[in-house]
Amino acid sequence: MFWGEYSHSIDEKGRLTIPAKYRDRLGEAIITRGLDHNLALYPLPAWEQLVARLRQLPMTDPNARALQRLIFSGAQEVAPDKQGRILVPPYLREYAGVTQNAVIAGMESYVEIWSPDAWAETLEMVQNTEANAANWQALGI
Repeated sequence: MFWGEYSHSIDEKGRLTIPAKYRDRLGEAIITRGLDHNLALYPLPAWEQLVARLRQLPMTDPNARALQRLIFSGAQEVAPDKQGRILVPPYLREYAGVTQNAVIAGMESYVEIWSPDAWAETLEMVQNTEANAANWQALGI
């Protein structure tokens, strides 16, 4: 389980420190593009579940192909080094606008990595509970 929010810097080589709380649960993982111009970091079991679902999408559907392109073309295997850092490839750092600092947010079964500015904007939107209440109600919560 990945819960919580952490801020970490990215060094000049593109290495990002993973919170100590996450390291044992993460192990070898896959990092890829997220759906909101962020990055998604999946432990292998969660990645395998996502892959299984994406494989079931019809290849004749343009939306399915677009989603598969976004997720699979950006995917990179990573494993924390002895200091708990992962190497975030330049093309992924550019995609997410993650340069010197990053926010690492637990999303239960995976981790999201955000630029601090994009994370602040996202939080502002989701914390407007009055505006979002109807949308969340439609989810059955």
